[in-house]
Amino acid sequence: MEKLFNNARKIEFHRLKLAKKEEVTKNTFTLELEIPPELKSDFRFEAGQYVTLKYTIDGRIFENDFSMTSAPHEEKITLGIKINSEKSSTNDLFHQVEVGDDLEVSAPLGRFTLGSKPHEFRTIIGFAGGIGITPILSHFKNILHKEHRTRLFLFYGNRNAEDVAFKNELDALEKKYGDRLQIYYFYSQEKIGHNLFYGRLDEKRAKLIINQILHLDDTDEESTIWDAVDEVLICGKGDMIKSLANACYNHGIQKKNIHFELFEEYNEDIYPIEKVFPLVENIEVDFKLFNTAYSATLKNNKIKLLQQLLIQKFPVPYSCKSGICGSCECILEEGEVELLENEYLTEKEEKAGKILACMSIVLSKKIKVNFDLV
Repeated sequence: MEKLFNNARKIEFHRLKLAKKEEVTKNTFTLELEIPPELKSDFRFEAGQYVTLKYTIDGRIFENDFSMTSAPHEEKITLGIKINSEKSSTNDLFHQVEVGDDLEVSAPLGRFTLGSKPHEFRTIIGFAGGIGITPILSHFKNILHKEHRTRLFLFYGNRNAEDVAFKNELDALEKKYGDRLQIYYFYSQEKIGHNLFYGRLDEKRAKLIINQILHLDDTDEESTIWDAVDEVLICGKGDMIKSLANACYNHGIQKKNIHFELFEEYNEDIYPIEKVFPLVENIEVDFKLFNTAYSATLKNNKIKLLQQLLIQKFPVPYSCKSGICGSCECILEEGEVELLENEYLTEKEEKAGKILACMSIVLSKKIKVNFDLV
């Protein structure tokens, strides 16, 4: 998963040796990193996390985030990376780095994670689109290894069969754990088999999946498989996440049990805003970023805080603009905002005064925020 922007916190990098490079499809590859003994504790990770790679291409420095396909018990870090075009930095990265080279890598980051419940009977659903399979694969390997009572269903969308990344690994998992794992492939540009599997993963497709695949439950004749779903994992493009998250919510899954991760910028709210806010005009905003103090005046609060600061060309950090990535996390030091539903902050962090600028509606005439968290 390649993200576009980093947040305001300074990232510490470690030099790791490239142990293996493998081409998975014509536009997807993996990098396996060797972790020396003295850095083992720094690189302990949870399934669903990512690392930031820092690399130089033609004199230009890139810092991009890539999700891990490896699970914690495998005791290695393997990254799944997509080449979007011949001109992308990832294309040059693939052709220029060789086994034995050193790469600058951050410690594991991200909150697209799940608590482990090995003693419970759980049903977990995964929706992945394209390279969005990377953190889902990490999750599924981890759950299959640790939770022997959990059953998993994966719905994986691509343009065609040729684009399916990690299919050999997924098929091997399904063969090994066939009693607990079922995988279904969907293609938007290629007809293979039943019409159910032809088309994009979206709200319409989710309804068909619920009614035609997740309908009969062998473990409970009085309910459906969908009725037993405990957690939903979604990773892909923003439109896909929005459509599927709302489909799951509208079919009875609580929002706190729907988890999603983006791999590109997305500027819309995932869920509809149902609350009406009082109008506040001529808002004074003071904020600190990279040890520099800034001031701005907002015409009103009809647009969320981050988006208004970006319109005024301030260099505030962001990636998704949808409350998922946490890049715009900051501390509210003065004033009042309404923090809309988001996938990132915990209840404890919210009580400590942390907000996401992208999900904040200003409710006072003056506010003060600090993006320099560390």
